[in-house]
Amino acid sequence: MQTSHTSWRSTLVSKMALLLSLLYTLCLVGQVLGQDMPHEEYIAQIQACPKECRCPTNFPRAVYCDNKGLKSIPKIPPHTWYLYLQNNLIEVLSADALRNATQLRWLNLNRNKITSEGVEEGVLSSMSHLAHIYMDDNLLSSVPSPLPASLEYLRLSRNRISKIPTGVFIGLDKLNLLDLQANKLMDDAVTEVSLKGLNNLVQINLAKNQLNSMPNGLPPTTTQLFLDGNNIEKIPAGYFKGLPKVAFLRLNNNKLDSSGVPRNVFNVSSILDLQLSHNQLTEVPFIPSGLEHLHLDHNNIKSVSGANVCPVAVETVDDSIDESVPRLRYLRLDGNDIKPPIPRDVILCFRLLRSIVI
Repeated sequence: MQTSHTSWRSTLVSKMALLLSLLYTLCLVGQVLGQDMPHEEYIAQIQACPKECRCPTNFPRAVYCDNKGLKSIPKIPPHTWYLYLQNNLIEVLSADALRNATQLRWLNLNRNKITSEGVEEGVLSSMSHLAHIYMDDNLLSSVPSPLPASLEYLRLSRNRISKIPTGVFIGLDKLNLLDLQANKLMDDAVTEVSLKGLNNLVQINLAKNQLNSMPNGLPPTTTQLFLDGNNIEKIPAGYFKGLPKVAFLRLNNNKLDSSGVPRNVFNVSSILDLQLSHNQLTEVPFIPSGLEHLHLDHNNIKSVSGANVCPVAVETVDDSIDESVPRLRYLRLDGNDIKPPIPRDVILCFRLLRSIVI
């Protein structure tokens, strides 16, 4: 009886192992078929994989050449969609090496040694399907040009960029994210002329540059604007009227004082998250009714009162939760000269507050 039971268990385990193996094979086949890759292309792609790189059989459109100490780009197979070249010593973005990679969707060149002179003419614009370019932590002095019209994400943080070529963004109607943080951009580089063409931009990151004033020419589609770590001292009155969709605004670590921030400058119904930490403010700016998160820590604010900061008359705020009630949920005031407790009229005004840091 025991032998029969053991045999039954052994058979069951064997069948389960076979089933799992079958499922695994189906998953691999599904991944290949899911990329719409004909068998002939699949074989050609795997066989053409550069010896310096790795081309997973279960993800044949991806070529991994990262962390190899490469000084140049090997010839890339023609059916590659995703190319990973980060963490190498590459100095030149070679048109010859990428000549056949016309189907590229995703190009990661982070942490190399590519200069603007090393980006060969037309190497990027010839890739008509390229949607994502990652070139963070290189040695670029200018935004690469020309760029493909298919581009959606362009990340160029931590380079040496001081110039945005005129017209570089014209025709890039699909571009919705532009990351230029930690470069050397000054006010004369970020203008309406240099930013022309960003018709559908959602996020622009200009943090940690050398800006002394709020940038001009930002597209009205901008939803996320990051300007931390610059030298901005004032915000022009009415500045955000040209940015009717801005929802996330970061101005931490600048040189803003209350005289440079008009009281109603943030009275924009779209703003949900406002960060003004590590500035020189002495007063709490106007808080619009729709604002949900406000960071005012590490300024020079000495007091806060409902009469000054409540967007509606405190006495009109009742216990009902409707659209008229200010939406503020998070307020950070630590690192100022404010002594607890928070005045009662502030609490009465912002009934939805869940967290106050003081």
